[in-house]
Amino acid sequence: MQPFSYHALLLKNLVIMKYIMILLFAGFLATNLYAQTPSLSAADWQSDLRFLQQTVHKDYPFLFKKISAEKWDEQVEALHKAIPGMQPHEVLAGFGRIVAAFGYGHTSMGWTQGPVKTHIVPLNLYWFSNGIYVEGCRKDYAEALGAKLLKVEGMAVEKAVEVLRPLLPVENEQYFKAYILDFLLIPEALHAQGITKTLKKNVTLTFERDGKPFDKTFEAVPSFRFQRKYSLVMPGGDWLSVRDQSVTPHYLKNLDKIYYFEYLPEHKTLYVRQSQMLDDKDETIADFYKRVFDYVEKNDVERFVLDVRLNGGGNNYKNKPIVKGLIRAKKINQPGKLFVLIGRRTFSACQNLVNELHSYTDAIFVGEPTSENINFYGDNRRVELPKSKVPVFLSFAWWQDKPQWENEDWLAPQLAVEMTFDDYRFNRDLVLETALDFNDPNIVLDPMSHLRQLFDAGKLDAVQTEAARMVKDPRYRYIHFEDKINQAGYSLLNAQQHESAIFVFQLNTQLFPQSANAWDSLAEAHYKAGRKETAVEYYRKAITLDPNGSTGENARKMLSEIEKGKG
Repeated sequence: MQPFSYHALLLKNLVIMKYIMILLFAGFLATNLYAQTPSLSAADWQSDLRFLQQTVHKDYPFLFKKISAEKWDEQVEALHKAIPGMQPHEVLAGFGRIVAAFGYGHTSMGWTQGPVKTHIVPLNLYWFSNGIYVEGCRKDYAEALGAKLLKVEGMAVEKAVEVLRPLLPVENEQYFKAYILDFLLIPEALHAQGITKTLKKNVTLTFERDGKPFDKTFEAVPSFRFQRKYSLVMPGGDWLSVRDQSVTPHYLKNLDKIYYFEYLPEHKTLYVRQSQMLDDKDETIADFYKRVFDYVEKNDVERFVLDVRLNGGGNNYKNKPIVKGLIRAKKINQPGKLFVLIGRRTFSACQNLVNELHSYTDAIFVGEPTSENINFYGDNRRVELPKSKVPVFLSFAWWQDKPQWENEDWLAPQLAVEMTFDDYRFNRDLVLETALDFNDPNIVLDPMSHLRQLFDAGKLDAVQTEAARMVKDPRYRYIHFEDKINQAGYSLLNAQQHESAIFVFQLNTQLFPQSANAWDSLAEAHYKAGRKETAVEYYRKAITLDPNGSTGENARKMLSEIEKGKG
C-alpha cells in the first residue's frame, strides 16, 4: 500500500471543493458544456440510488450523525418507490435531498455534472438583516435591481426558502442564509419542491420598492456562472451591482488578491483581509504574514483586525503562520486590541483557523456566526453514480478542534453585528466600525464561563442578574443561552447535585418561560430529587407548551411512569 499523505489529499480535495462549492451552493451555476447523456430509465435511476445507498453504508457510515441510518434509509426507499412517476429534474432533486440529509456542507451532489439541464434567472440575491434584496443583476433585468423580494410564484419568500431547504446540505442557519437563495431562481428546483405546479421556463417574483409591491416575470436561462466573486456581483459588461461604486469598503478592496493589509492611521489599526486559506500567486501566506507581523512590530500599531468574512476555506495546513504569529505578537494579542471579523461565508479550513484563534488568542470576534460547525466532516471523495454519471461528494475526514462538549452549530461572535441593505448599498461597514470603535473594558467575552465563575463563588443572585442582562443584550444574540444553561444543569444533575441542578434549570425557565424543554428539564430534576408532586406540575407545564411535539411526548411518558410508581 502506498504511503498515505493527508497533505496531498487535502490539497487535491480542496481544489475540487473550490469548484463544487461554485457548482452546488452558488445554485447550479456552471456552464452546460458537457455532452448530454442518453435518456435514463427509471430503472437506471433506481440502480444509481441503490449504488449510493450501499456505498454510504459500506464506506461512509460515520456520516450518520445528524440523521440516523434508519431515517435516511426511509427517505431512500420513498425516493426509490417514487422514481417511476417522476420527471428527470425531480429525480435529481430527490438525490439532492438524500445527500443533503447528512447536514454537512462538504457532503454534496454535483447538480450540473449529469444528464439533467437546469436553468436560472440571472439575478443575484443577498439576505440582509432587513430582508432579501436583488444585490445584482443582468442589465436587461435592471428593473429589479435593489428591490426587496417578497414572494416567489405567489409564495411568501420566508415560506419558499423553507420549502427549498431540503435541497441544501444545511450545516447551520448561516450556511442556509448564504447558499439557499439561488434555488429561489431555478425553475427545476421550484417545481421539484412543489412551489410551482408545472415546470416552467420562467419565474414570477413579487418585489417591493419604496413601499409599493410589483410583480415581474423573468425568463430563466441555461445554467451558467454569474459575474460575481465571494457571492457578490462584480459590475461590468452585462452586469449591474446595487452598491455605490464610487467608494470601495476595505473588505471588497483588492479582490484580485487572496489577502492584503492596510494601515488605518486614524485608528492606529492594521487591517488584514484574507479571503481564502491558500497561497496567493505572488506571495505565500507565510511570507505575507512575515511582512504583516514585521509591520506590527516596527510601527505604531495599537489594534489588529483580521477579516475573514469572505473566507470559504482552502488548506488548513496554511493556518499555522497566522496562529503562531498572533500568539507571539504580544503587542496586539490582548483583550480589546485583537479583532477577528467573521460571517456567513467563514467556512471549512477557515473554520479551523477561527477555532484555533478562539482557543489560543485573546481575539474578540465581531460580525455574524460562521457557516460551519465547530467540529465537522470535511475533505470529500468523488463517488460517480454508474448510470447517470452524477458525481456525489462524500466527506470522510472528521475535524475536531474542540472537545465534543464544546461543539456548536457555529462559532458565534462576541459582538454581533449584521448588515442592512442600505449599509451594503452605501458602503457602510458596521462590522469593521464596531471593531475600530470598541471601548468596553467590561465586556464579557465568554458569557457561560462568566456565569459559571459566579455560580462556583456562590453568588447566585449575581448569576440571575447577569444571565438576564446578557440574554437581552443584542451583542450576544447568537449565543444559545438556553441550550448552554440546560447542558450546565444536566452536568450537575448527572453528578447527583440535585439542588444545584434545580437552581440552574429554574433559571432557564425564568429566562425562557415559553420553552417546553426548560420546564421538562426542571421537572426531571425535581423527580430525581424525590419531589414527584412538583415534577408532575412542571411536566404538565411542558405538555401545555408543546402538546404535539417530542418534548410534550416525553413529558407524558414521564407522567405515566410517575403514576405507575405510585401504584
